[in-house]
Amino acid sequence: MNETINRRFFCITGALLLMLGFQECKQKESAQSKDWTLLPFIKVDSVNPMLRAGTNAFKCPILNSLVKWDEKDVFNPAAVVRDGKIYLLFRAEDTLGKYAGTSRIGLATSEDGLHFIKMSEPVLFPENDEMKVYEWEGGIEDPRVVESDDSTYILTYTAYDGKLARLCLATSKDLVHWTKHGLVLNGAYTDTWSKSGAIVAKQQGDRMVAQKIHGKYWMYWGDTDLFLATSDDLVHWMPLEENGKVKSVLKPRSGYFDSRLVESGPFAILTEKGVLLLYNGMNLETGGDTSIASGAYCAGQALFDPTDPSKLVDRSENNFLMPDQPYEMEGQVNQVCFIEGMVHFKGKWFLYYGTADSKIGVAVH
Repeated sequence: MNETINRRFFCITGALLLMLGFQECKQKESAQSKDWTLLPFIKVDSVNPMLRAGTNAFKCPILNSLVKWDEKDVFNPAAVVRDGKIYLLFRAEDTLGKYAGTSRIGLATSEDGLHFIKMSEPVLFPENDEMKVYEWEGGIEDPRVVESDDSTYILTYTAYDGKLARLCLATSKDLVHWTKHGLVLNGAYTDTWSKSGAIVAKQQGDRMVAQKIHGKYWMYWGDTDLFLATSDDLVHWMPLEENGKVKSVLKPRSGYFDSRLVESGPFAILTEKGVLLLYNGMNLETGGDTSIASGAYCAGQALFDPTDPSKLVDRSENNFLMPDQPYEMEGQVNQVCFIEGMVHFKGKWFLYYGTADSKIGVAVH
């Protein structure tokens, strides 16, 4: 009888070990399937929030008077490495106007990626030019930046006239003086809502250089679903269409942190495994991820086919950056970590993000 019991014990034990081994293999397989992600990013709590509102003033060319252009909030930055420093292009709001403040783009520099010095005046702002009709008086918002092969900086930004957000583009050789090139989407799309242009780039040392795929430059854009546009010259763009409509390439997911909307983060990176896009997701009040706050903005990652940037290959199950600090949970808009700027600098990745639409934080990989 003891022999029978022993046999049963060893059979059961063997079966359990096999099951555990199978589960371990599945876990390893699952982990390997996500080895394309850029993780982890650790918030630098010792300096965060590392950029705040200030009292800098400049003479607004439209109002023809001095304006404290960064007095209300600073948030949603782009970033680039130049001459051994990090340059941060950030959105700043004043306290004037019927939209509770006009947005302009400021510039700050850092030698360590953590401590920044602002320039006293904005570098991109609404003026009495042909773009005023689109930019005034909501302003210029949410920059994202890459370089071209000839070291020209390509900046996408949102123009807001108080009714519509429109994706726009500007270029510069020095990050201070910018040439506006108008709307990214024209023709039938001129008067449609468009935001958040993240151009596909390839890492060249500490530079992120726009990269062609099949002879075209590519840009992810949108703040509901994500869509694509292509270009021959990084200035003139055509939306990717399917059946006469813009083609959705990334959608919100019920029950996830990105259940309400998805929105581009920084540039997308062309890697050996595919096109890596870090993106922002917003949680539904009901029907979203119950483990995080309703309406929260968190960050996720998605991988697209390296030969077909419209083809989704994989996607992170969980967010990798979420509001959990007081300055991220309370502000102009509560519960927001909004990623938009990233650089490779001194062997590390620095990710810059807006906190509660009020300040700027940094996380490092």
